Amino acid sequence: MDFHQITQNSLVIVTDLAWKIAGAVALWIIGRWLIGFTVRILSRIMARETVDATLSRYLQTALSVLLTIALVVTILGLFGVQTTTFAALIAAGGVAIGVAWSGLLANFAAGVFLIVLRPFKVGDAIMAGGVTGAVESIGLFATMINTGDNVRTIVGNNKIFADNIYNYSANPYRRVDLVATINGSVSHDQAIRLLKERLARIPNVLSSPPPEVDLLQFTPAGPQLCVRPYCAQPNYWQVYFDTNRLIREAFGEAGFPAPMPEFAVRGHLSGEAAGVR
Repeated sequence: MDFHQITQNSLVIVTDLAWKIAGAVALWIIGRWLIGFTVRILSRIMARETVDATLSRYLQTALSVLLTIALVVTILGLFGVQTTTFAALIAAGGVAIGVAWSGLLANFAAGVFLIVLRPFKVGDAIMAGGVTGAVESIGLFATMINTGDNVRTIVGNNKIFADNIYNYSANPYRRVDLVATINGSVSHDQAIRLLKERLARIPNVLSSPPPEVDLLQFTPAGPQLCVRPYCAQPNYWQVYFDTNRLIREAFGEAGFPAPMPEFAVRGHLSGEAAGVR
């Protein structure tokens, strides 16, 4: 075979490969656009049918992943890779990946259980996996939570599912737990009546159940009162801070002395110390 023939054959191979690469790039761009378009259509349909936001986002993510895998298989087929061969490779690789990425598969399984069992939904205020905040989305492998200081935190689904989950939005109201210490010379009955009367004036404090104020325990600084108003979850921090402010202002206006630790010291002087003048 002469040099000219080799050049012609190489040119044919390179041209064919270039067309395949160009076709793969075009197919990838068009395919990704179609996948995004399909996911958007699904999102609009679910929004129109008022499908729950948690389930909607989960299904959109799952559909996007599956269609992307199908697109990759199609592109590989363009280069002559047999689909059956690719399926066998996926099966073989799946076993190896399953062993190596058992934690990832555990997160996927936990995500399915979170969707089915529904311990919380998108928008709920929760504490799970050591993170407290509002649920933004429940994904295939992780859940996104926006914390109170506006930090998006991604927590593995398995960590959430394997730990205790506190859902602050599940019940219609929540109790605010605070304490107030009074001086030992102050009548606790008077302090309790004063706080109960003023707690009802705080915006968003519920009248049913009514606020609880009672004698909690005794400390060296004086008796300690528990102050427990109830409110809806969105108003928790407003009621929390307003109640703290009310305790200080109410006790100050009533003229209550500040609580001070008191200790009694007893002893006797030795003979030599007693005779010292």
